[in-house]
Amino acid sequence: MADPKGFLNHGREVAKSRPVDVRLKDWNEVYVPGSLLPIISKQASRCMDCGIPFCHNGCPLGNLIPEWNDYAYREDWTEASERLHATNNFPEFTGRLCPAPCEAACVLGINQPPVTIKNVEVSIIDKAWDSGDVKPQAPERLSGKTVAVIGSGPAGLAAAQQLTRAGHTVAVYERADRVGGLLRYGIPEFKMEKRHINRRIEQMRAEGTRFRTGIEIGRDLKATDLKKRYDAVVIAAGATTARDLPVPGRELKGVYQAMEYLPLANKVQEGDYVTSPISAEGKHVVVIGGGDTGADCVGTAHRQGAASVTQLEIMPRPGEERNPNQPWPTFPMLYKVTSAHEEGGERVYSVSTTHFEGDEDGNVQWLHLTEVEFIDGRLTPKPGTERKIPAQLVTLAMGFTGTDRENGLVEQFGLELDERGNIARDADFATNVPGVFVAGDAGRGQSLIVWAIAEGRSAARGCDRFLTGASELPAPIRPTDRSLMV
Repeated sequence: MADPKGFLNHGREVAKSRPVDVRLKDWNEVYVPGSLLPIISKQASRCMDCGIPFCHNGCPLGNLIPEWNDYAYREDWTEASERLHATNNFPEFTGRLCPAPCEAACVLGINQPPVTIKNVEVSIIDKAWDSGDVKPQAPERLSGKTVAVIGSGPAGLAAAQQLTRAGHTVAVYERADRVGGLLRYGIPEFKMEKRHINRRIEQMRAEGTRFRTGIEIGRDLKATDLKKRYDAVVIAAGATTARDLPVPGRELKGVYQAMEYLPLANKVQEGDYVTSPISAEGKHVVVIGGGDTGADCVGTAHRQGAASVTQLEIMPRPGEERNPNQPWPTFPMLYKVTSAHEEGGERVYSVSTTHFEGDEDGNVQWLHLTEVEFIDGRLTPKPGTERKIPAQLVTLAMGFTGTDRENGLVEQFGLELDERGNIARDADFATNVPGVFVAGDAGRGQSLIVWAIAEGRSAARGCDRFLTGASELPAPIRPTDRSLMV
């Protein structure tokens, strides 16, 4: 135990954000650089090293949280990094992007603010990079087996790194022009600067992983041809089919899916554009969807100089305290104010879009909505609550319904789907096609980055077992398991 009285002597402190008027002028991460290190030892000391650490169950990766909290308290950053990497390939990603279900499961959180697990995690890995503790881990010998990984998001990268370190020759295929999947083109720069991805990719290249960008399996290269080239395939293509909004006026110019809007803003930061082809500058922006992707659209619109930003959510506003139906240590649905929401805009709950209205040139100008309420368990419009709000740019951030079915990958491999439309797999993450495995959102459905990495690691073990008959990689998480947050 780091400090037996740590949770009594120190209150919870979190990373400090840069002032709103300052950070809206750039795309850098919102937090003050270096603000965590002076306080992180005390924050780590609040960990009670519980006899039953429920934070383990709250985290799909099974992170050894009490162990690296103890090392962080003692400022032994090398050992802390070693324990952190024992279960997580990319803690600099999760430490910035994960909603921290581990903190919701923290025992201290029963009657006090929980340990700042996420902040401790990101402090450890940032310190490890700065001190040179993160080095390539090339395999001692090669197996002679080859593996293709489809998709370079967190699941694909985790699977590729594990398989490379096991001695297999791995090539990652990515349809975009750069590696990273939604980490690269879905997550805004102000949430995670892309230098964090770049240096991990360089580490993986030094370990032997190969990357093939600009190649979409199913279109540019047939899945059947890919399978002939490699001894095994891991599909980590994500769940990229966005949920649409079939209402009158959907065809108007200015109504886009979030994943049409956000990647262009990231491409500006990569130097591909001077300004985004879809910009919020000077426009009244409406974001439909109250989740993290919607918040990303809000923050992006602020930085592009929107005249106003309104975020709509069909569900009622969550409470600020745990609902009795979501007791500790489950992951509760709470009212959350992200950094993007701190920057301005309006959030409207319990409303549903009825239609869009455009001008004579076919550009969206107004969004018509109505309030809704639950009647007999169904969301029903409330009579007399119809109104319209200005909308010159609308982004749809309502989630995803499954993996891409238009590129032919599923059909060309001959893959079976489960009842939810995801690629079906067994306990070893194997599909119905021998030698083809699936990890992350493509098999699980839309989920969290921690689940993606955990499944990438687990699929790698199943793939390694298929190639060698045994595996020394960590035991997999069963795809039928559900963490306390689900």
